[in-house]
Amino acid sequence: MFTGIIEEIGEIERVEKKTDAIVFSIRANEILKDVNLGDSISVNGVCLTVTSFTKDRFTVDVMPETIKATNLKDFKQGVKVNLERAMAANGRFGGHFVSGHIDGTGEIVEVTPKGNAIYYRIHLSENLTRFLLLKGSVALDGTSLTIFGLERDELVVSLIPHTTDYTILGAKKRGDTVNIECDMIGKYLHKFVHKEEAKPEDKLSYEFLRNHGF
Repeated sequence: MFTGIIEEIGEIERVEKKTDAIVFSIRANEILKDVNLGDSISVNGVCLTVTSFTKDRFTVDVMPETIKATNLKDFKQGVKVNLERAMAANGRFGGHFVSGHIDGTGEIVEVTPKGNAIYYRIHLSENLTRFLLLKGSVALDGTSLTIFGLERDELVVSLIPHTTDYTILGAKKRGDTVNIECDMIGKYLHKFVHKEEAKPEDKLSYEFLRNHGF
């Protein structure tokens, strides 16, 4: 579990492509101060397992499904990535619930500076807007952001100077892709409300709510 608050920008040091998998070696500093073998680290919003590490780099394996569903397949040596350690149970919760399981990718179609902020309009590659809510939360490349605009297949987010300075999103431009994770609570609610195999009396409805004291 993550919060979407990026701790460090890392750099892809080595890419080892296999038949149906990829091994990345990633340079980092801050997140490796208390790392252990088998820890989970979010790389551009994707939850990956540490398979080896030194004081300034770590390696992760990327399986076929992750390659297919994310923008990690486009990584090359020298690419910058957002990094976050798994959330500590005794830490401050500064973002929103982020699982590290990507729902799809999006393409930046418009970048508009407004005052001290930068607005990004992003075209969604899949029908993800059903899980999104205006002024709700979304994770882009692992960064927790608020949705300021929402259409059938597009969303708009705004980046403050801190986000542009301390995440890779500030360097993104039109045509670049981002990993998208929709709000976890919204996905669970959508699944519950639209549960196809549920009995009619178990589906969420006004009658169901009345019968259960609401």
